Amino acid sequence: MNKQLLKDLQAIISEDQIVTNDEELYDASADRYKKYAKAKRVLDVPAPIAIVYPHTTKEVKTLLTFCNKNGINVIPRSGKTATEGGLENWKESTVVIDGSQMNQIINIDTYNMQATVQSGVKLQTLEDELRKSGYTTGHSPQSKPVAQMGGLVSTRSIGQFSTLYGAIEDMVVGLECVFPEGHVSKIKNVPRRSGGPDIRHIAIGNEGSLCYITEVTIKIFKYIPENNTFHGYLLEDMETGISILREVMVNGFKPSVARVYSEEDAKQHFNHFYKEKCVLIFMTEGPKGIVEATNEGINQAIEKFRSGVIEKVDNSIIENWFNNLNWEQSRIDEEIQEMVEHNSHDGFTTEVSADWENIIKIYNNVIHRIRNEFDRADELTMLGGHSSHSYLNGTNMYFVYNYTINCEPEDEMLIYHHPIHEIIIEETLKLGGSMCHHHGIGKYRSEWTKDEHGSAYFMLEKLKEAFDPNEIMNYGTIFPKENEIKKYIRD
Repeated sequence: MNKQLLKDLQAIISEDQIVTNDEELYDASADRYKKYAKAKRVLDVPAPIAIVYPHTTKEVKTLLTFCNKNGINVIPRSGKTATEGGLENWKESTVVIDGSQMNQIINIDTYNMQATVQSGVKLQTLEDELRKSGYTTGHSPQSKPVAQMGGLVSTRSIGQFSTLYGAIEDMVVGLECVFPEGHVSKIKNVPRRSGGPDIRHIAIGNEGSLCYITEVTIKIFKYIPENNTFHGYLLEDMETGISILREVMVNGFKPSVARVYSEEDAKQHFNHFYKEKCVLIFMTEGPKGIVEATNEGINQAIEKFRSGVIEKVDNSIIENWFNNLNWEQSRIDEEIQEMVEHNSHDGFTTEVSADWENIIKIYNNVIHRIRNEFDRADELTMLGGHSSHSYLNGTNMYFVYNYTINCEPEDEMLIYHHPIHEIIIEETLKLGGSMCHHHGIGKYRSEWTKDEHGSAYFMLEKLKEAFDPNEIMNYGTIFPKENEIKKYIRD
């Protein structure tokens, strides 16, 4: 059957666009979520039958139509930096459609302040091109050097400068996407319209479960680095940090970066100066007048909560930290190698969001429960968190936890990550927060999708029924599949 499938694929696209190499298929079986098990060669999920690399929207349309007609699961892929199992394969008959060869910058329009690109364009490539003429995307996730535009849009990505520029959904002007029965939808580029529900959001954040994004138009911004300023402070506690963040945001200021780190998390990033205290950092950028006003707003917030502020940190230290924050592929590879050699997991995260009133309650409840209820708490080498994306009405919390691995590699997620993950999600949902601020649902939060949306899950479910009735788009992602959850997560 697989041979026939490959033969059929060769009738759709050229043979050199189809990969069946065992090593690449193994790599395509799961994303970074199971990076330790993958590196140890013990993945317990089926490999896809093939990876295909279309060059055009027309080829994507033909591939999806074929797979839909023949009941073949499709995993859309663009960038490979997913962290929640969205690229993991739960079906025997699966084809990965990788958009990385659809990598043309179609148009940079500096008068209308927008850029149009194919889905496989790397964010860093677009950013570098814009910088040549004094512009920026404003989007800067840590995965910036390797992430691609289609993947960023399909997962509702956020960047380090979101407090000023917004998240990816705030930047998308229009897009093109293909649905499994072959319909190509092109959403035009306009600044705003009142033409019914905002249909961009059927594609934005769909994680490949409804459609395949082939082209994106995003806003661009003027790049004025000469006015960048940096602020750093040591604080007594997280409560003080959250209070300062809130003060800055509700007073209408928009620093590009606004973060507060717990003592444990700060040690990972600022070991040379953190003094076992929480760390608060800001970055401001833009036109000189706006930067000066924002700096003054930050100073006023610091003064208001001066009793919890211990000392100011040298600005150059914060600037140097920002300049070395992003992942190169070599850094990702080194991280995995460290895990394998030392049987430890550094930097696992669960990110959530809530309003100002409840975020610190969630943080305190989570830390207390993990330390007192997680039966392997003594194997944690770090447990903390940071807030890194703030809004007028609330902020996020990025829980970070490291641990030594004292089990078989294939059992790591079940024994360590899932119990911690579950506590964080339970405490967040209990207080009305969102269990997924920006990494998406993937497959490993799908068991809580209905709890996340409550009565509004009806709307999400109807989208799946309407746009992917044969369920060939990224099976198990976003939409819960109880048997597979039991097989690949719970058992």
